[in-house]
Amino acid sequence: MSRKIEERAERIKLLLMDCDGVLTDGRIWLFENGEEQKGFHTHDGLGIGLWHRAGLKSGIISGRTSSAVENRARTLEMSFLKQGYEDKRQAFADILIEAWVSNEEVAYIGDDLNDIPLMLASGLGIAVADAAFETCQHADYITKAPGGFGAVREVIELILKAQGRWDELIKGYISRR
Repeated sequence: MSRKIEERAERIKLLLMDCDGVLTDGRIWLFENGEEQKGFHTHDGLGIGLWHRAGLKSGIISGRTSSAVENRARTLEMSFLKQGYEDKRQAFADILIEAWVSNEEVAYIGDDLNDIPLMLASGLGIAVADAAFETCQHADYITKAPGGFGAVREVIELILKAQGRWDELIKGYISRR
């Protein structure tokens, strides 16, 4: 990781992200009854749990509205969930006010064109490995993992390591009894 990315990561207090294409691989299964299903990676879930144990907040800003996303955000005890925002900038601004953080204290993970404004407004703008070309062009950091396959966990690990918190948070998993 470059020193510039590490310096930005040290300041992060809030992690925001898109859902489809970031927490999921972007595919949506629609059933005849109107219900939909999405797949979430357990590595991302454990990473978000570690993030919260560090005393940091997280949230999702999505252009779509989905009960699956609502359930996942609730299960992961995410602080913020804003759905149904075609233009995500107002949701982003509202969350920053609610969280009492500055733009420099926010990391945003996206995968598509409508995420670029939030990435540019953040202290650390991140694109997942399989993001749209233009999204990657505007990212401070591009994950090695594609969306839905541990990209969020990768970002969490990067930030917590930059803040010197990772080893303490995972100690319980790797210490012998």
